[in-house]
Amino acid sequence: MLSAEHIAIVKSTAPLLESRGEALTTHFYEKLLADHAELRPLFNQAHQASGAQARALAKGVLMYARHIDELEQLGGLVGQIINKHVALNILPEHYPVVGQCLLQSIRDVFGAHVATNAVIDAWAAAYGQLAALLTGLEEKLYAEREHAPGGWRGTRAFRVERKVRESEEIVSFYLRPVDGGPLMSFRPGQYLGIKLRVNGEELRRNYSLSAAPDGRDYRISVKCEANGAASGHLHANVAEGDTLDVFPPAGDFVLQPGDKPLVLISGGVGITPTLAMLQAALHTGRPVHFIHAARHGGVHAFRDAVDTLANGHPQLKRFYCYETARAEDDGAHATGFLDETRLRDWLPDTRDADVYFVGPVAFMKAIRKHLRTIGIPDAQSRYEFFGPAAALD
Repeated sequence: MLSAEHIAIVKSTAPLLESRGEALTTHFYEKLLADHAELRPLFNQAHQASGAQARALAKGVLMYARHIDELEQLGGLVGQIINKHVALNILPEHYPVVGQCLLQSIRDVFGAHVATNAVIDAWAAAYGQLAALLTGLEEKLYAEREHAPGGWRGTRAFRVERKVRESEEIVSFYLRPVDGGPLMSFRPGQYLGIKLRVNGEELRRNYSLSAAPDGRDYRISVKCEANGAASGHLHANVAEGDTLDVFPPAGDFVLQPGDKPLVLISGGVGITPTLAMLQAALHTGRPVHFIHAARHGGVHAFRDAVDTLANGHPQLKRFYCYETARAEDDGAHATGFLDETRLRDWLPDTRDADVYFVGPVAFMKAIRKHLRTIGIPDAQSRYEFFGPAAALD
């Protein structure tokens, strides 16, 4: 049980975590994945290699240490974590293994003179509190999805009904349940967890649902990433008629109800969740400004689909920005980066708007900065990371 003494000790380690947290989490992942190979499918090895996952965990551990006695200060972090866990089917039995490796890493990285028995005891109690919180919330989500109309728990077999190329880099997969049963609905902006087997190795990945719910099938749209084991396999080896193991929809980056002007800003494959949001929002009649940035026209997916929607819905205004337009590209509204000047021109006249943005981290950092300068309230500016969370400020 977490005592007042435990809380004081954990909070006292925050300065050390601020300076050496990434070293700790890097060591932790190395130990965890070396000693427990069965957990490797739960982690994207590209994010491990880049250090992005270790940086994200270091930030999370630091925030938890600082706010261990006021968990409400963690804000949306808990929701992000449990949704990612549910999408990958992380289970209560995984938590003790993770805890053991974390405590051993604290000893190894900080040394016995810092990581005393009292510190280890305090962090063991703190981890126990966190594990209980997360597993409880995750079980609630698992149960909700299992008992929802058309819902399920664990994996369900889906057949690839159609495979459609959307751009030079992005392919869509239309997925329908093999059992012919009803299909669980979802909220625009959510994603699917997919379990794959590539060269004898299990991989689990999340992909945004790129079309609004229709009760018939799910659509995911996958960019073929350089050296991407999962995306490369989907592009090259998964064909129409094949089956995929799919976890239920999850995610808390979802379109919220409202009547304020809606702004959807995406970069690259970040367009995928905004498409589902766009389709859903147009049925409400609210004004929508759809802003998309791409390197050039060849990698701009779904342009024809968005143009068609705009032709049939006068409340939709769309704007496209190409970093470097090719000779054959036409119709881009701007060339270069999506900067503050362009955003000012393309946003609604009112700053009382709901804005959602998603894309590469550098793109998102720039967009967040521009939105603040322009005057969009932070509370009305929402974003999602496709990979591990990073600091935007």
